[in-house]
Amino acid sequence: MLDHTHDEKATSWVESANWPESAFPVQHLPFGRAMGRGLVAIGDQVVDLSAIAREKSLPVSDLSHGNLLGLADGKARRELRHWLFEQLTSTNSWLAGHRHFLRPLAEVHMILPFVVGDYTDFYASIHHATRVGSMFRPDNPLLPNYTWVPIGYHGRASSLIVSGTAVPRPSGQLKADDAPAPVFAPCKMLDYELELGCWVGNGNPLGEPIELARVRDHWIGVSLLNDWSARDIQRWEYQPLGPFLAKSFATSVSPWITTQEALAPFFCPAAAHSPPPLDYLNDPQDQREGALDLQLEVELGGQTISRSNSKDLFWTLGQMLTHHASNGCPMRPGDLLASGTISGEAPESAGCLLELTWVGPGQPRQPVKLTDGSSRTFLQNGDEVVLRGWARRDGFRSLGLGECRGDIL
Repeated sequence: MLDHTHDEKATSWVESANWPESAFPVQHLPFGRAMGRGLVAIGDQVVDLSAIAREKSLPVSDLSHGNLLGLADGKARRELRHWLFEQLTSTNSWLAGHRHFLRPLAEVHMILPFVVGDYTDFYASIHHATRVGSMFRPDNPLLPNYTWVPIGYHGRASSLIVSGTAVPRPSGQLKADDAPAPVFAPCKMLDYELELGCWVGNGNPLGEPIELARVRDHWIGVSLLNDWSARDIQRWEYQPLGPFLAKSFATSVSPWITTQEALAPFFCPAAAHSPPPLDYLNDPQDQREGALDLQLEVELGGQTISRSNSKDLFWTLGQMLTHHASNGCPMRPGDLLASGTISGEAPESAGCLLELTWVGPGQPRQPVKLTDGSSRTFLQNGDEVVLRGWARRDGFRSLGLGECRGDIL
């Protein structure tokens, strides 16, 4: 719900938070983690919550040990947000008098917000699914189940890496269409995927589903995510069970969690469904305001090559989480769900090179032209991919989701 922490005119005594281009104004207050420390970002600074928690009682538990799992408690998370907002807007606050708890963001080495136990990747963009389906089934691009069920697969949590970590080019079995047998070799068709990660909060016991009407009680916030993909490995291995080595080598995640509370002004209507979702995936509030209006972009070679928006996802984050737990699967605090590649309807809004370079069935791919004169059909060694995201709406401060970076080794 909207409250005083969303006031567009609110400013902080941390001057950098008031800069128009700041990703982290006082209306944002995203959470992250460094070694042994829980942090909140404000402008070009971070507040050391763990150090504060050793001296002062805070609403979220266990922060003194650098553990953010207490953010799963929505009531405590909101109380901490309100306390931080007051402390960072008032020059007479306790924190204003104890500014040694702040340090420059540039000096902090971030790690993943949680030690992730389970990671699930969805396939929630109908434009992505339609375009990729058209490559293999031109006459029937969407499989019959797509508009009924949120499609996903269980990913590999151990290869989740924080933004800025280099990505080694994977090797695997590759088979050319005219080859009699596969070979084991480095991937030749390496790709990025522009996605949104959703952090699970309160879990559910084994056998007890999560109701869509109460799903907001079960997730904390979002981060940018790049689910790197080896398309040639995937093409050979994915039948009959789906992605495996083509996905499990690396998934990059932004270190900052933009909470539900910060995102309150940017929820919007869910995508229209025909036929309507089954009852367990159909809630009036989720239909009215279950999607997120987040502007996303991909940079390659120092230039922006595509833009899309998370409001184009066919399934909401709430529907994905509800479906995941609908069979009684227990979700746990710190689990990560990914949206799948986020693409818009326009070709230039494609969220991966597989789509961006595709022209049509039977036609050669059209490489992406870069400003240095080079071109890319898929990623080359030395390439850096940067994902960025912004929440923007008239009457509210813009919030940046930070960056999700990765260099190909």
